[in-house]
Amino acid sequence: MSVIPVDFRALHHPEPGHVHGPHESPSALSALRLGVSLYVPATRPDLAAIASGRKLPELRSVIFCTEDSVHERDLEAALDRLAVLLPELEPGPLLRFVRPRNPAVLRRLLRMDGIERIQGFVLPKLDSHTLGDWLRVWDDSYGHYVLPILETAEAFDRRRMELLRDRLEDSGLSDRVLCLRIGGNDLLNLLSIRRARGATIYDTPLRGVIADLVCIFHPAGYRLSAPVFDYLDAPETLAREVEADLQHGLVGKTAIHPSQIPVIEASYRVPRADYETAAAVLAADAAVFRLRDAFCEPATHRRWAEGVLERARVFGVGS
Repeated sequence: MSVIPVDFRALHHPEPGHVHGPHESPSALSALRLGVSLYVPATRPDLAAIASGRKLPELRSVIFCTEDSVHERDLEAALDRLAVLLPELEPGPLLRFVRPRNPAVLRRLLRMDGIERIQGFVLPKLDSHTLGDWLRVWDDSYGHYVLPILETAEAFDRRRMELLRDRLEDSGLSDRVLCLRIGGNDLLNLLSIRRARGATIYDTPLRGVIADLVCIFHPAGYRLSAPVFDYLDAPETLAREVEADLQHGLVGKTAIHPSQIPVIEASYRVPRADYETAAAVLAADAAVFRLRDAFCEPATHRRWAEGVLERARVFGVGS
């Protein structure tokens, strides 16, 4: 069958009958736009150059960190640097977030001049016990997004994750959750494990944890981003891991170094065969059809197809 070209601009305007998730908005920032996120300690002297996009112009999203990458003795210096930076930020394509060390630091950040110039906050170690602490200091005056990190022992407990999902819905914060981040290294630390150099995260016990998190949160409308990859000298393994991330429905991945960005983004480019199949699914006037010796059913493949075309719009189409 022929493939009808897709106008990517139309992806933001759902067709009649399309039902959004419980906190999905057609005008909301897409989690796919995060691409590769780079954590940057807020103590760095080149913070302004990175934040403006002059340095690392290929970066799609940056997270200024005041938590694990900043020593306790340097916290005040990090906050002082952010206080100087925030009022100077200009609008641009780079998505900018801050990871507060704890709720008390979030309270201080929310009171800083220029805090409205960032897109939101990455909330570490969020679970059903700490959610209330974050909510007590939360101020939604500027429409910030939040990116909670699932990295405590509760992530291993399916029942506790279901409770967290329900509490997010009840809290009113769910509309502001851009995505949930999976803190792979913290979770492996709880198991006293560090992955081997040639192993992906899916070669560890976290494979089942990630699958459970996807099954718990995706049907409720949440997106999840992929864990960091530790090694700079294993691009082939990183590429394999990103392919598995995508197979699990994860979007976005944290990089530990700019050299990882092109490896990850190359995997985000949509294979042309997938692009053409997705376009055909959305354009089909038949209940089922065969394409490339695969069974295609628009009623059950529509959400996959929409995701593929959105990914293509952001990252392009490969060979």
